[in-house]
Amino acid sequence: NSERRQLIGETANMELRPGSPGGRTPLLPQIPGQDGDRRGVGEPTVGGHFSDSVTGADGQVKGDTCHVDVVDRHGNMVSATPSGGWLQSSPTIPDLGFCLGTRAQMFWLQEGLPASLRPGARPRTTLSPSFALRDGRPWMAFGTPGGDQQDQWSVNFFLSVVHGGLNLQEAIDAPMFHSEHFPSSFFPRAAKPGLMHIEDRADPAVVAELRRRGHHVEVEDPWSIGRLSAVARDGDFLKAAANPRGAQGYAVGR
Repeated sequence: NSERRQLIGETANMELRPGSPGGRTPLLPQIPGQDGDRRGVGEPTVGGHFSDSVTGADGQVKGDTCHVDVVDRHGNMVSATPSGGWLQSSPTIPDLGFCLGTRAQMFWLQEGLPASLRPGARPRTTLSPSFALRDGRPWMAFGTPGGDQQDQWSVNFFLSVVHGGLNLQEAIDAPMFHSEHFPSSFFPRAAKPGLMHIEDRADPAVVAELRRRGHHVEVEDPWSIGRLSAVARDGDFLKAAANPRGAQGYAVGR
């Protein structure tokens, strides 16, 4: 971690710099080009221009993963992100006439990679239902739909609660952002070095400073990025918060 921290500089870096966990030699896959067969392209939650493809002018959200968080009076918690099996987003096998199974498009056909297709292997996944403990006991369950953005949005939310002092709803409502610098998990696995999306509720001075540092910033609609929900137990109190974006999230107690 200390070595990775030293890579953080004052300006945006456009390189792809993988880590080497356990001293392993990084091995990058051969990223395919953007031309050619476009059947089953991408992940429907975040494909194309973010604000157009996810949240329409009528506020409705198009095809998406789901996320559910539950806590009961005993402190039992569930965090679940049901997803997968989208025929419209899985690449078709031309000679066979059917799509890859749930999340199988995460595999690589290039040999020698951790995610190479092989018998008995499990594909990596973007699904990131999350728990947080406090003093060794379950404290908070949270998560979101959103493909490769799930980890980014969840980390932003978590840091806003733990270090920013925001409550659950404030952290969800805060202006959200994410990067598309890393190659997408979904076909055609496009990478957009330095590209950052941020809601236009963010301070314009922050946006200007990001651009000055070399980031390619695209300012999106005010309530268009993020799908988070969360529950928490605070002593005898149960708390819940839901995302207002897209008018699909609910926080319910009984």
